Order: sequence, then structure tokens, then C-alpha cells
Amino acid sequence: MNPVIGREEETKLLQRLWSSKQAEFIAVYGRRRVGKTHLIRYLFNQKDRYMEVTGLKDGSTSQQLTNFAASLSLVFFGCAPIQIPKNWQQAFAMLTEQLKKLPKQKKLTLFLDELPWLATKRSGLLQQLDYYWNTTWSQYPNFKLIACGSAASWMLDNLINAKGGLYNRLTYSMLLRPFNLRSAQLLLESRKVRLSTKQLLDIYMVTGGIPHYLNQVARGQSAVQTINQLCFREDGLLYDEFPRLFKALFDQYDTNLLIIEKISQYRYGISREQLLSELKLSSGGTFNKRIAELEAAGFIKTFIPYGKAIKNHYYRTVDEYTQFYLKWIKPFSKTLRAQKNYWQTQFQTAGFSSWAGFTFETICYQHLDEIIQQLGLVHIGCQASSWRYQAKNKSDEQGAQIDLLLDRDDGVITLCEMKYSKNLFSIDKTCAMNLIKKIDIFKKATGTKKQIDLVLITTEGLKDNAWSEELIDKVVTLEHLAQ
Repeated sequence: MNPVIGREEETKLLQRLWSSKQAEFIAVYGRRRVGKTHLIRYLFNQKDRYMEVTGLKDGSTSQQLTNFAASLSLVFFGCAPIQIPKNWQQAFAMLTEQLKKLPKQKKLTLFLDELPWLATKRSGLLQQLDYYWNTTWSQYPNFKLIACGSAASWMLDNLINAKGGLYNRLTYSMLLRPFNLRSAQLLLESRKVRLSTKQLLDIYMVTGGIPHYLNQVARGQSAVQTINQLCFREDGLLYDEFPRLFKALFDQYDTNLLIIEKISQYRYGISREQLLSELKLSSGGTFNKRIAELEAAGFIKTFIPYGKAIKNHYYRTVDEYTQFYLKWIKPFSKTLRAQKNYWQTQFQTAGFSSWAGFTFETICYQHLDEIIQQLGLVHIGCQASSWRYQAKNKSDEQGAQIDLLLDRDDGVITLCEMKYSKNLFSIDKTCAMNLIKKIDIFKKATGTKKQIDLVLITTEGLKDNAWSEELIDKVVTLEHLAQ
């Protein structure tokens, strides 16, 4: 198997749990294609007894049990035919019998991959999982149970935050997040794909940090060529990945699609009230469930803008592939165009520049730790948020938008201006006046007495001139984000 890249902390933790002198019940969750299965297989497949049972999408209970029997036979009976259990109680009893026979110095890892697909309705799997863990398995220090799932909201509701039989049964839960820029670069380099940081960013703005998508990047191709091949050819992985992804993750995928498509139309986020109004949905448990599913899966982020009450929830898309698909691929797929070099032409348009600016902001939000590190604020408490001021109707006031602000505990508010640029970013007079007005409006509207610092976060760096010297306190570049 290919080695695990960019998962140093997760690897150390899982190795420690495997080496522990007690039974472990571990839940691993995260969005589809993020590398959960590969991580577990790589770390545990060669260690003593390893039994993997993978859920079958829309499979019946009898089909799931047949697969369980095949895995049990492979691990303990040399693939000889064995009786297929009639239910999960019988299946786990058969496994327990083998566990009891296992020498104490030998460990058994049971990996239930895609548990939400295994636990079909009325199958009784969760009840039996709770029963056998509580009564038997937890008493065997050489037993390690790992449950994995891509349907993050299901994992949270039924396992990690379960209020029923599985309440407080887990010994550890792990959210496997997409790669950051640095880990994405390491993954590509491991495959001999060497890209400049700017080329890496352009690919990351489409794929996000999803390892399976990054593994499609071919050696010797530019970002433009890669994107054109993956996204604008019918045989490209990302051409129709989005609808398939939603169908695999969500039972009510149609409603979730409507919600995220509406949220994606608002660059700076949309309020809960406006979202409900525009979609003509009612507030309540069903809507809350849909929002929770989208957020748990990493497609959207709930936030409260600076100065707003805690009940004022806003939503924005934070998944790069989602943004790219809805902006570029979906409209393209509905046309009769058959341009072989479609992205090469779009890459030069004003539409690309606008989309790239928005997506770069999203990536900056995903790299807050790196930004805080670069600004030297690691040991200073700060709250990250955005801020928007809309002028009142029939007034001479001007509105303003702050991409990112850090409200610090040391009496300073750092305003971050994020700019995607193909070259060194240059602040001209018009840009300078806009920045000055933005700061003035922020001070007046919020009434803050804190010191205001202005930071520029940009791709290639800042060109020195009188305006940059006057206005910008610090610069964070793409190179800093990828460190």
C-alpha cells in the first residue's frame, strides 16, 4: 500500500491506541474521499489479526451479513465456507467465540467501514454493537474496534454523540479533515508531481484538500491542464462527482442540494432568516437537521458576524470543490459546447478573477492557524470573524465588508484584506482610498476603541510603494500559508 502522507498526528494517536493495554472503541469520521479507509488499512492491516467489514450502499441486512461471514472466514478459517449468520447477534457471537480463543498477546482489530451503510434500518446492528461492547469486548485488552463513516451527521448522532445505548461507549473519536496546502504539496511530491506554490493553489482552489482528488493530478501538467482534464471532460473524475457525492452522503440529498446552491450564491454568507425565506422553508427540526448534515460533512460553515448577537446565524460555503462545481462545472455540463480547452479560455476572464478572489478567501479561512502563526499571535487570544455593514436606505452612508478580522485580547483588532493576484499585488490610489474608508466605517459603525491593524493576505506578495508603506502593517503570502 502507498504510505500515509500528511497524517502525522493521527498516525501517532492511532498507534498509541493500538498499543494501549485496554480495549479501544474508536470512531473515525470525515467526508467521503478524505482518506479514512486508507489510513486505517495502512496502520492496522499488517498487525496481528485484522478483520475489515465494509458496508454496502443500500444493501440489505442479509447482504451485509454475508459480507461479514466472508471477512470472518478470511481472518479465522482460511476462506473456508462457514455458516452465514441470521442476524447481527449471531454474527457478533461468532466473532466473540474467535476472540476468546485468541492468545492474549495477539490483538484483534475489527474495522467496520462505512458503518452507516452497515447499520440498515431495523437491522439491530447498533443495539448488538452496544451489547457486545458493554458485556464482552470491552473486557479484552487485545480487542480494538474501529467504526468509520462518511455520513458525518449519522456518525455524530448515532455513535459519537449518541444519547441511547451507545452513549459514552467510545474511547476516542477522530475527525479526519481535508489536507491543508502543506499536506497537499507533500502528497503530490510523494507522487513526483512538483508544482510551484501558485500552481498548487490553483489546483487546491478546485479540489480542496481531498486526497483522492489530488491523486488524480498527473505529472508534467500545469494547473490549467489538470483542471480542464478533471472537470470539463465527461470522463474526468470531478465532472459529475458532486451529485454522486450528495446521493452517497445524504438521505434527503435533494433538499441539501437546494440549500447549498442557495448559500453558494452569497459570497459573504446568508442569514438564517433570509435562507429560509428564499427557499420557502419553515424553521424547525427538519431544517436544522439539513444544516447540521451539511456542516458536519464540511460543505458549509455556520458563523456569527462581528457585532451580531449569538442567535444571528449566517452560513457560507467552505468546500472548494462545491464552489467550483456550482460556479463552473454545472453550467458547462448543461451546454452543448465541446471545447477541448475550455478552462484555458476561462482562466483569462474577469469571471475567473472574481471567483478566484472569493475562493482564495475560503482557503484563508481554512488556514487560520497558519495566518495566526505568521502574525505572531499564537499566544494571544483572538476571535476570528467577518464583518459587513449595510448603509441605511436613503442615506449618504457607504457600506463596507471586512473579509476577516481578528479581535484580539491585547487591545488590537487586526483587519485582514485578502487578495488573489497572479503577480505582486499593488495598492493604487483607488484601492488605498477604499481601504481607508473601510477602516473609518468600521470604527464609526462598531464604536470600537481598540487599535486597528491592517494585514494583507495575498498570493505573490505586496509591491512596495507609498500607499503600501502607509497602510499595511503586515503581509502574509501564499508561501506562508503552505509552510
